Amino acid sequence: MKLKKYAYLFAISLIILISCKKDPVTGNDGSGLPNNLLTPDAISTTLLSFTQTTLPEQTNIKNTNPELLTTKALAEIAITSQSDVFITFISEGTGFTNTLAFYTYPLNKKPATISDIENIYYIFPNAGYLTPLKKGDKVKIGRFDAGTSIGFVLLQNGWDATTKTINNKVVHFFSNDVLNPELDSSLKRHAVLINYPAENKVLIGFEDVDRTKPNCDNDFNDLLVYCTVTP
Repeated sequence: MKLKKYAYLFAISLIILISCKKDPVTGNDGSGLPNNLLTPDAISTTLLSFTQTTLPEQTNIKNTNPELLTTKALAEIAITSQSDVFITFISEGTGFTNTLAFYTYPLNKKPATISDIENIYYIFPNAGYLTPLKKGDKVKIGRFDAGTSIGFVLLQNGWDATTKTINNKVVHFFSNDVLNPELDSSLKRHAVLINYPAENKVLIGFEDVDRTKPNCDNDFNDLLVYCTVTP
């Protein structure tokens, strides 16, 4: 048991020491609202109803939608031709002031360790509890060349409302399962892909608590966003 405990703490230390020091700063208005917001998307009531049915609050998706945890499809975006990529905020269901960020890596060359990630870029500095974001708030995260994969990372309690800055020294949960701190491989997933064919959207739901802890509800609705890729 002691070895497992020390290994877990070492994994957490790696996340803090290796990944966080690479996070570049993004502009926001002091409340965590990005400076680069675009015209918001309209979020339909049917989409919201779908998310509430698919990811009900405080309900373990292992019991309701276990296929979201077992699919080999990761919550990443594969760019096959030069494209602009946008991220739209849907909702949050958490008590943490989470930060959402992204990172890139070559297509079909997933990072095996955190050191394989060169940079992490903030999307929504404050996308959690008391977020200033409204449903449909949208940002362009960039134009990406073919052969690029985009992964996502949630910083648990990343936004510090007192200093009005992002705290890098917090736990990071990645959309690439292998990078997450849990020792049990079946508990490493923290981001799930959800198809919503009615509006031709693919949603991403995040779980923001270490899944080995008893207070983790595994509802994966702590942050919900969707991606738009054009053309």
